[in-house]
Amino acid sequence: MTTWNPVTGCLHSCVYCWARRYSRTLAKMGIEPYKTHDFKPAFAEWRLRQRFPKHDVVFVSSMGDMWGDWVPKEWIERVLHVARAKRDSIFFFLTKNPKRYHEFKHMFSSNMLLGATIETNRSYKVTYAPPPKERFEAMRDLDWKYKVVVIEPILDFDFEFVEWIREICPERIRIGYDNYGNRLPEPPLAKTMILKEELNRIAEVELGAIRKAWYE
Repeated sequence: MTTWNPVTGCLHSCVYCWARRYSRTLAKMGIEPYKTHDFKPAFAEWRLRQRFPKHDVVFVSSMGDMWGDWVPKEWIERVLHVARAKRDSIFFFLTKNPKRYHEFKHMFSSNMLLGATIETNRSYKVTYAPPPKERFEAMRDLDWKYKVVVIEPILDFDFEFVEWIREICPERIRIGYDNYGNRLPEPPLAKTMILKEELNRIAEVELGAIRKAWYE
């Protein structure tokens, strides 16, 4: 997988965000746009000219959320224009604000995977992103074949969560625990494995870091 960061930064302020910490390291190394903007939203326009290996999966804006409400429409349109023109690559978008996908549906092409991070069906105070139920509803109502749900870092949940994912009808699902020692409200490992088996009946499930909860 290749990463492509034409839009960087995020204002969701998730307590577990690895990218915000990494942006400070990049800033100290003198790398733009982090040197100038740190983790504030920025448009790295020169990256629109980046080349990609044919038939590769390109993770777009791994260092931010290009679908945040703060992102200008023009930035998103310019990124989508490039992705539409490069049909030999698959572009994977991921957001905690999937309602904005609906604004740009006329620009999507079959080489785009539209993903949403939904860590749980509960409302934990770990982020300023839209609540999980809002993200679920936006993805459920999105009329697009190539959808992905990312349950990472997984937070404890109710089994109603399975029905949410079923209603979204994703093509792929990813599950993983926090990798950075944030002591989040995690489910026990046995419960996560039951969830995995249930979700296997809906779509292909990819595993990230799978381990016992930090308190087990």
